[in-house]
Amino acid sequence: MAQAVFGIIGGSGIYHLPGLQKVSVRKVASPFGEPSGDLTFGEIDGKPIVFLPRHGKGHHLSPSGIPYRANIDAMKRAGVTDLIAVSACGSFRSELYPGMFVLVDQFFDRTQGRENSFFGNGCVAHVSMAHPVSPLLQARIGAAAQAENIICVSGGTYLCMEGPQFSTYAESMFYKAQGFDVIGMTALTEARLAREAEISYAAIAMVTDFDCWHPQHDHVDVESVIRVVNENSGKATRLLARVIADHPGVHEPCPIGSDRALDGAIVTAIAMRDPELMHKLSAITSRVLGTAL
Repeated sequence: MAQAVFGIIGGSGIYHLPGLQKVSVRKVASPFGEPSGDLTFGEIDGKPIVFLPRHGKGHHLSPSGIPYRANIDAMKRAGVTDLIAVSACGSFRSELYPGMFVLVDQFFDRTQGRENSFFGNGCVAHVSMAHPVSPLLQARIGAAAQAENIICVSGGTYLCMEGPQFSTYAESMFYKAQGFDVIGMTALTEARLAREAEISYAAIAMVTDFDCWHPQHDHVDVESVIRVVNENSGKATRLLARVIADHPGVHEPCPIGSDRALDGAIVTAIAMRDPELMHKLSAITSRVLGTAL
């Protein structure tokens, strides 16, 4: 089995990863644009890590303005096999209270007009998104949380909204009535692209608020969210370090095929493939098409 290379995408409050050794910072160019920032390379217990802050230096990128394709493509070019995304979220359930972590395994999309696929006219591909999260990676995060005594719930549905505004009360009540568990602005877009890039993916959703449905917490403000984010950041980095330290260090074949998602997925005839797009896809399709496109 191949060596595991862990990618970490840090969200609000997670702008660096403490405890890294042999640290270097490098710019990784992507044909899909500039990533959110330079990638930080390092090791934990001898295991290679690649870290990227989702919102860039100083949190200057809006959820709608994040270069998602460039970020995932850069991770792929850096050799990442297993990607863990950390993000803040609101909760639709009273038992999922601020400070808890939720290992979501399903998503519902309410974004508008995002570039959420590497493929398109000139190379059409259809990958399965029935199960967006790699169960082995999710299970390892859950075990690490238990070992670190971090309150964490495994399973849940993440509603991905466009943002950057928070929900209206009517929206919040509607989402709650539909049975969604948490709400955020970023994770599903990353999950879609990671699947196309054949990277095993899991998400840690850090609950910061109750959205605005809760009668005692019906106003979501940035100050209170950031306060909980800052309280969570230490737990999150401790959890990530434990996941990586306890991992065997080899990429474990995904039982749902997330690391083989392009098998049979590309449907465009070879003669009809757009050379310019195929060049951009060189990292994404390298396993199934090779590097000579």
